Amino acid sequence: MIFLASLYFVLGLCIASFSNVLIYRMPVIAIKKQKAKEGIDVGEIESISFPSSHCQNCLTPLKWYHNIPVFSWLFLGGKCAFCKSKISIQYPIIELLGGLFMLVGFFIEVGSFNYLELFKALIIGTLFIILLAMSIIDLRYTAAPDELLYTSVVLALLYSFSLKGITDALIIAGIFTLLALIVSLIKRRFAMGSADIFIFAAMGAVLGLNLAFIAIFIAAIVSLPAFFIAAQKDYELPFIPFLSFGLFVTYSLEMQILDILNQIYG
Repeated sequence: MIFLASLYFVLGLCIASFSNVLIYRMPVIAIKKQKAKEGIDVGEIESISFPSSHCQNCLTPLKWYHNIPVFSWLFLGGKCAFCKSKISIQYPIIELLGGLFMLVGFFIEVGSFNYLELFKALIIGTLFIILLAMSIIDLRYTAAPDELLYTSVVLALLYSFSLKGITDALIIAGIFTLLALIVSLIKRRFAMGSADIFIFAAMGAVLGLNLAFIAIFIAAIVSLPAFFIAAQKDYELPFIPFLSFGLFVTYSLEMQILDILNQIYG
């Protein structure tokens, strides 16, 4: 049990380490491609895998031992091994959260150690890491890469691996799409980002309809103070981070939430 849990934690660190690459490179690639379409010379456009990992300040390629999740940052004192410029604390924090997500998935899903349980733990942990990456990108750029949106829905459907999961995903996505259209027609402007619909679908697949609405309620409550502050500063606050938080909390505390609902409604 301890060995497998440790293995999943390390796996979470590694997947989250890769997600750090996605967080940095995907928006840069998208911006450069857009500028290139407009006829602006942007030079060589990077890809996710090229060039290899390098210092953002001195551009020196990193050695393999500079890329060990969490430990490399600690051993280097949060500084580049070559130019000594500071390395953002985002990197180890994201990696540790990735390990935590994988552990949560492991302890919730794995009971009898069959392959299906291990698979579901891996899928749900990876889904939360992808949602975290999207949340960071969304907070910085108020946009989410399509590739990550599609991946999150695919992972959610793989996790549910059932017709009910597909149905719940379609129903909740359909409900909020219709709601967004109605509100948009009334206000004569878009009332909801299309990216949010994908997250609603993922919530439906993972949690089912009832718990998905609980997760959305949690997201709405948590987001209220932030939205009031953002409104005063004329900042458009994205909703994906809050939806992701609501999904994670509801998934992690599913049994406790169900117990509370049973006590309230019998």
